[in-house]
Amino acid sequence: MDLNQQVLRTDVAGMPLEWIGYQDAVRLISLEQVSYSLGRALYTIHGGINAASGVQSEIEVNAIIASYGHHPHTHLFSDTYTPPLSNKALFRRDQSLCLYCGEQFPNFMLSRDHVKPLSQGGADTWGNVVTACKRCNNHKAGRTPEQACIELLAIPFIPTHAEYVYLQGRSILADQMDFLLAHFPRNSVLRRRVEQGGQLLT
Repeated sequence: MDLNQQVLRTDVAGMPLEWIGYQDAVRLISLEQVSYSLGRALYTIHGGINAASGVQSEIEVNAIIASYGHHPHTHLFSDTYTPPLSNKALFRRDQSLCLYCGEQFPNFMLSRDHVKPLSQGGADTWGNVVTACKRCNNHKAGRTPEQACIELLAIPFIPTHAEYVYLQGRSILADQMDFLLAHFPRNSVLRRRVEQGGQLLT
């Protein structure tokens, strides 16, 4: 039993919310905050022994659990929501590829590049940043790709909340991936990548 395997938490309507560990999942189940569970059973957690019956309690944790109550951040699901930008999520969005030279690098050799540089009025937003190796970023410096005579290999995009949950995941199981895909936009770049057999890089 791999206790590091994440559980996908959703709301009652099935909207993906976040990844949680088995401890948080057990707490939700024991507090009767789980409406239903989906996917394979990940864990069977053994509790105390009932003094009267002599039976030990067990809690089964599935790959996906739907919890009661309203999510405190309902804005996550609006069309105008923009997930927080971090290098970790950015590098995973771009598959750890430098979007200038096209090569794949470990994260410590990557950097966040502003397509339109901050010095030229560019913004630090999903739609203006790409993953770049440090060599290409240093070469581009404070210029646009056109000014630096280099080609941008893909257009940056803003992930939806469901896509952001995907980007935050690690070792995503098949049933969890199928569930998340159902919430991706039809024209999603990430959807195409997964359906074509692309792997989520860790």
